[in-house]
Amino acid sequence: MKYSIFSLARNAVSFHRDWPLAWRSPAPKSHYDVVIIGGGGHGLATAYYLAKEHGITNVAVLEKHRIGGGNTGCDTTIVRSNYYLTANARFYEHSLRLWEGLSQDLDFNVMFRPRGVLNLAHTHADLENQARRGNAMRLNGIDALALNRPEVASMVPDLDMSPTARHPILGGLLQPRGGTARHDAVVWGYARGADSRGVDIIHDCEVTGIRRDGNRVLGVETTQGFIGAGKVGIAAASHSSVVAGMAGLRLPIESHGLQAMVSEPVKPMLDAVVTSDAVFCCVSQSDKGELVIDGNVDGYNSYAQRGNLPVLERVVGAAVALFPSFSRLRLLRLRGGVMDMSMDGSPIIAKTALDNFYVNCGWCYGGFKATPGSGWCFAHTIAQDRPHELNAAFTLDRYTLGRAIDERGAGPTPWLH
Repeated sequence: MKYSIFSLARNAVSFHRDWPLAWRSPAPKSHYDVVIIGGGGHGLATAYYLAKEHGITNVAVLEKHRIGGGNTGCDTTIVRSNYYLTANARFYEHSLRLWEGLSQDLDFNVMFRPRGVLNLAHTHADLENQARRGNAMRLNGIDALALNRPEVASMVPDLDMSPTARHPILGGLLQPRGGTARHDAVVWGYARGADSRGVDIIHDCEVTGIRRDGNRVLGVETTQGFIGAGKVGIAAASHSSVVAGMAGLRLPIESHGLQAMVSEPVKPMLDAVVTSDAVFCCVSQSDKGELVIDGNVDGYNSYAQRGNLPVLERVVGAAVALFPSFSRLRLLRLRGGVMDMSMDGSPIIAKTALDNFYVNCGWCYGGFKATPGSGWCFAHTIAQDRPHELNAAFTLDRYTLGRAIDERGAGPTPWLH
C-alpha cells in the first residue's frame, strides 16, 4: 500500500494508531498441519517456503516474545558463502542465490547489498590456507578473488598496512558477492509474506511442553493453551536444546554468547565487510554510518543476551589494531546474541528419532546468512519427511557415525578445536 507524505506525517503524529498491520496477530487454532517453534528469521522463512513451495498453509509460527526479538534482532547482518567443504559450500551458495532475489520474491526491500566480504591474511600460512579455500570455492562455482597487499590497501584504505603494524597484512581472500542485509527487514519481509499465504504468526506464545504419544508428537503446550500439530519443527536457535529436551531429546549443541558493538555514525568509510581470523574480529559499516564490530564467542556456556567489559576490550582492541583511526570513535551500544554452537561448526537440519519432529539448529556463526537457505531446506524436510540433497549431510547422527563436517572456514572457532 502506498502512502503520501501527508498520510505518513499524520500517522507519525498519531503514534501510528491507524497504521495497518503488516501481518495478522490471530489467536491460535486448536490444530495445525505444521507448528514451527521460533519466530525469528529461520522460523518465518520455513513457514513462508512451506506455503510457497509446498502449498502447506495451515501453519503456525509460535514466538514467546515479539517476532524477530532474538538473535535475528541483534545480528551483525553479514551474508556470504565462502566455505571450504562441499556440503557447506553448496548449501550457503544456494542461500546466497536466494538472497540475491529475495527482495523481489518477498516484494519487500530486505536491503541486501553485495559489498564484498574480505578475509585478511597476516602470515604466509594464512595465504596458503586462503588459496586452498579460494580454489575449493571456485570448484563449487562460488566467486573468490585472491588479493595481494597493494590490492587490499586500495580496497580498504583505512587498514593499518604499515610494516610495523601489530598484525601485518599480506593479502586477503575476497568474495565480491558477499555483503550485508537489514536484519529487521528480513524478519518483516518473511512475516508479511508468510501471513499473506495464510500462515498464522502468533506472538507472546511460549512453548512450555511437548505432548507425546509413544514415538509421535501430538502438539505443544503453550502459555496460550495446547496446540495440536501434525508435524512440529524447532527453529529456536540457542534455545533449541531446551525445547528439544521437552520432547525427551538431547541435542549435540552448546549455547554461547556472541557480543557485538556499534559505534557512533560516521560518513561512509568502509565499503566492504572485513574479517580477521587472527584477531577474531569482523567489521562492517551500516547504512546509517555506524561501525558494527564483533569477535569470537564467549568461552563459557550462557543464555545471557548482554555484554561484558573483558570482551568489549578484546574486540575493540582488535578492531583498533586493524583500523587505528577507529580509536577516535565513541561506542553507542554493546549487544549480545546467543549462538547455538554445533560440535563441528556446521548446522543441523534434520528429522529426529520421533516420527513427526524436526530440528533446525547448530548454526554457530552462520545463522543470519543462512536464513533463506535454512528456511527453504527445512520446509522441504518437513513437507517431504526427508532432507533435500542440500541438507542431506546435516543430520543429527553424523557425530556417532563419524561423519562430522569440520568447517574451519565457517568463522573464528578456536574453542572448538
